[in-house]
Formats: sequence, C-alpha cells, structure tokens
Amino acid sequence: MRARHQRLVLLATGLVALAISVWLVLSALKKNMVFFFTPTQVVAGEAPSQQRFRLGGLVEGGSVQRQGDGVTVSFTVTDLAQRLPVRYRGALPDLFKEGKGVVVQGRLLSDQVFVADEVLAKHDENYMPPEAAYALKKASADGKTAGLPR
Repeated sequence: MRARHQRLVLLATGLVALAISVWLVLSALKKNMVFFFTPTQVVAGEAPSQQRFRLGGLVEGGSVQRQGDGVTVSFTVTDLAQRLPVRYRGALPDLFKEGKGVVVQGRLLSDQVFVADEVLAKHDENYMPPEAAYALKKASADGKTAGLPR
C-alpha cells in the first residue's frame, strides 16, 4: 500500500472512531436527561407518558396526607391553574411544607397520579425553576390562587 492510501485509511478509521464516540456520549446524555413540566403541561398531555420527568409547582394547602406506615405521603402539586396528585414513599426534605415550592421526579401513571421517587424542596425562598415561576405568575395574573397561603 502506498503512503497516501495508508493516510486515507488512518483518517477514515479516526473519523469512524470519533463518530462512534460522539454517538455514545449523546445516547448516554439522552438516557439521563430529565425534563421539567408544570401541572398544566401534564394535564394538557405535553409530558411523556413512559419516561421519568420532573414536576414542579407549589404544594397545595391542606393536601398533605401521611399514611399509617409513616413513610408514604400523598399531596397535590399545583401551578395555580391545574392540580396533580402526587404519591411518594420515603423521607421528605425538612423544607417540604404546604404552600411552598417543590420539584418531584418520577413517572405519571395512567390514572393521572404522579408517583415520585425523589422530592426536592426549594432551599431558598427566592429560588424557583424559571418554568414554575412563569406558570405561577401567569396563573396569579388570571386570579387562580385558591388553596394557597398568602
């Protein structure tokens, strides 16, 4: 083989290896990507039905119900326009309270109940995911603030 052919084979091999590496990285990122949705988006059917995603909003006042086993809790997440029931089994963060912001990660069941495997309470009263802040701002402009403390 001539030197020119050897260089072409080496270049082609390098490009194939690079393409495979990029594909592997992108597929790993896609599997670990978790999208954020508000209750309004979930009710509208915009959330994936077979994938894990994050649901964010406020814990509706008076909706927290603890089961007798001491670990299972049910509550409602709202963006002031729509509500979505959530079921969670595990220890809740110390900052978890009614009327406060929360982000839960899990799956939506066919009966429109969100089963969370992770609950994240906001750590600072000034922080809220931009999507949740926008949804709450929009809903409060429409006058839908029932069930939440002021």
